[in-house]
Amino acid sequence: MHTVPDGVEVVADREDARHLDSPPLLVLDTVTAFLDAHGIGHGPLAWQRIGDGHSNITYLIERGDESVVLRRGPRPPLPKSTHDMVREARIQKTLAGHGVPGPEILAVCEDESVLGVPFYLMSRLDGTVITDTIPTHLSPIEQRRATSEAVVDTLVALHGIDVTRGELAAMGSPDGYLRRQVDRFRGLWEVNTTRNLPAVERIADWLGRNLPTSQAASVVHGDYRMGNLMFAPQAPARVLAILDWEMATLGDPLADLGYFTATYSEAGILTTPLELTPVTRAPGYPTRQQLAERYQSRTGLDLTPLPWYQTLALWKAAIFCEAIYTRWQRGERPNDTAFGPSLETGVPRLLEMAAQHAGLTSASHT
Repeated sequence: MHTVPDGVEVVADREDARHLDSPPLLVLDTVTAFLDAHGIGHGPLAWQRIGDGHSNITYLIERGDESVVLRRGPRPPLPKSTHDMVREARIQKTLAGHGVPGPEILAVCEDESVLGVPFYLMSRLDGTVITDTIPTHLSPIEQRRATSEAVVDTLVALHGIDVTRGELAAMGSPDGYLRRQVDRFRGLWEVNTTRNLPAVERIADWLGRNLPTSQAASVVHGDYRMGNLMFAPQAPARVLAILDWEMATLGDPLADLGYFTATYSEAGILTTPLELTPVTRAPGYPTRQQLAERYQSRTGLDLTPLPWYQTLALWKAAIFCEAIYTRWQRGERPNDTAFGPSLETGVPRLLEMAAQHAGLTSASHT
């Protein structure tokens, strides 16, 4: 844990922040005052950045005997709609009432004068996020299968929540969700790229021409993958929390299944920039097909159009990653020495794999 300011990311007070070219991510005296106002801990702060942080940014904050997690958007300027911490916190509080596993939301700060952007605090959970190493307690073969199956079963439960009434209905209208997704991300490409990749338009055309009919309406997480789940620290495999709700809305549940299966690491399948939990390539983990069948058996939804949703997922991911790549090129991600530069080839690879799901070949070279 750090207990002193570290470069431009964290500073002691607003006076230090004034002398920086770009705003810091944490200002310790203002965060301390916010904690005081909410009766959280006593004494000086210790902080540690957690998670991969390619979009919103999360810190573990320790103060005395208290540990909380602070989540905030990236440095401005960015479209507020994509990093709405107030909305994200509200969604989680609402879903907690429907049994969706997650941390308790402790406080929300809408005052942008504190950190430059809104943020919220949540309880710290004692659990495991699975990325590039298999936790010892989930390493036996039967627990490997149970881990991936728990990811599916948690998604089934989320999609089973009634979204037609109450607070959830206010999250948005699921009608026309798929068309809006295609149109919105098509528009985002032009404002987020500095290069010409014709595959983007070709895949967008295919998506628009082959739009499936939604079979159900549900909460859509929008970034549903194993790396956004926290598991209990002991066997058997059990999901303690679904994390990172910034993309959540109401829409077509197969959008989540398409994203999950298209980005799930499986032996023999090419890697992409979205391979954030590569451990599932190891023996004992179910295949994408087996997980899709488990979802189908529990929901009764027709998965014939699943390749369309997988295409949408990878195409959207390419556009999102292109925005990161462009920001890196502009020097707006100064500490990013790996992910940003990898997207020069990573984005075309995502488009190529999207094209494969669509049955289009050599899309990145057309």
